[in-house]
Amino acid sequence: MVKMSIVWDRTAEFLSDNIAAVLPIALLTFFVPASIEGNFAAAMIGADEGLKILLTVLQIVFAVVSLWGSLAITAMALDIATERSAANIATRRLIPALVVSIVMIVVASALVLPVPGILAFSGYDMAAMARGENVNMSAGVASFIALYLLALILFLLWLIARLVVATPLVVRENRVLSALGQSWRLTRGTALRIVGVITLFAIVSWVAALAAKTVFGSVFALVAGNGDGVTLSSVMTAIVVAAVQSAFMVIPPAFTAKLYLALTAASFRQTEAGA
Repeated sequence: MVKMSIVWDRTAEFLSDNIAAVLPIALLTFFVPASIEGNFAAAMIGADEGLKILLTVLQIVFAVVSLWGSLAITAMALDIATERSAANIATRRLIPALVVSIVMIVVASALVLPVPGILAFSGYDMAAMARGENVNMSAGVASFIALYLLALILFLLWLIARLVVATPLVVRENRVLSALGQSWRLTRGTALRIVGVITLFAIVSWVAALAAKTVFGSVFALVAGNGDGVTLSSVMTAIVVAAVQSAFMVIPPAFTAKLYLALTAASFRQTEAGA
């Protein structure tokens, strides 16, 4: 049985021993995109369609850059690459990792489709809701959607737990879509413990980012002033929040790599015991 505490210890040991190699990757692929992207919401206020499209394209580019950084850290955490060779591995496995990510996003999006379908079937103006206008929703429809979304969140947490080692499989075993099936097999019997880890990590990282945004945002607003759109205080706040987010973003690729190694070793021992 794989113990999450041991996986966490190995993750912390890897990050502490390889901080000099991980830090440049984190700064380039996590911190820089996050600090720039943190101002996109403010920049979109009153922007024309051309600028909105440009910012959306940049968000996609930044997501790909961050994925590349995660692949590089994963390769190092799997003990199959140094800092230099990790970049080469991340580049080679970027397209397969993108394919797997897109498939997972499409599946998750398909699971959300019943919500707009129910609203449209009930006669609500979807165009008005898309524009952010207030729409009076009946108690029955609102309750059903709330229950469905709650069940969907729980299901997605469980699904993520079952597919959590897909990226290490893509990196180490050169898999593409078969990584999803292999991850499903490896995580059998450990999903609930992985869900607990994911939930705890999500809460801690969200609280840390929210605290940084609230505290430093208030301080910078007092010092540099505040206003609509991109301001000095919003830029400074985005940089601080990006630093906090980047510190947390290096953990998932390292953790999933160590989890993959632990699950693979446990599966091998179980196979040997059965033989």
